[in-house]
Amino acid sequence: MGMEDKPGQLPVPSPQNQGAKGPGDGQGTQDGSKKKGGKKEAKSGQQDDTHKCCGCRFPLLVALLQLILGVCITVLAFLMAASCSSLLVRDTPHWAGIIVSAVAILGFFMLCLRYQPDEKTSCQFALKLAYFLLSALSLIVCVLAVAFASYHYSNITKFACELIERTCQCTLDSSDPLSRTFLYQDVTDCSTVTSTLKLYVLLQMTLNLLLALVCLAACFVMWKDRYQVFYAGMWLQGSATTETQQHKV
Repeated sequence: MGMEDKPGQLPVPSPQNQGAKGPGDGQGTQDGSKKKGGKKEAKSGQQDDTHKCCGCRFPLLVALLQLILGVCITVLAFLMAASCSSLLVRDTPHWAGIIVSAVAILGFFMLCLRYQPDEKTSCQFALKLAYFLLSALSLIVCVLAVAFASYHYSNITKFACELIERTCQCTLDSSDPLSRTFLYQDVTDCSTVTSTLKLYVLLQMTLNLLLALVCLAACFVMWKDRYQVFYAGMWLQGSATTETQQHKV
């Protein structure tokens, strides 16, 4: 006797019909997985690009330039003090180099921390605020160093010097007896003042001007990190997959 379908009962599909699939079904799932993988790779690539500028981490590069220029300014200032012991503190701006080097070390410490969006930790917020304020202070200090070096350089170019007992006496106008006299002690020759010291002062002007621009860039990076989308912290690759991307207020 043949099996008959009861009136109210749906026909049961045969196992052969269940196992049969179209030739395009497997390709469709593979294409979908490839598209999802491509989207994930594109997102990760965009996240990496937001942390880089010209192929390198721009905030980390700023801190590195601060440290290098700060050390150079400090070393050059001590060389100036060694060549002539009577130089004023304002003419040997080792104070500018030391301050900026300390700020750069703080920047390295902050940029190597794990990134936390929206300042979730008070420690990260305090470090960012301190780095911003100290970078702004370093900018002012470097501008002062440039002003002092420029004034000193303008005087050296007008000097008329005479060596008297290991002391170089320089005046701005040798014909004027009331002209101000500048004394440079412990020098073997006045050429130390008119050539060597002049070159040192010119280098100080250039380095402090470059360092002022770098400090300005550091302030801009920290401001942009807070109010726009330029991240100034290290973003670990593992955290990008576990945490959702959040927009800053």
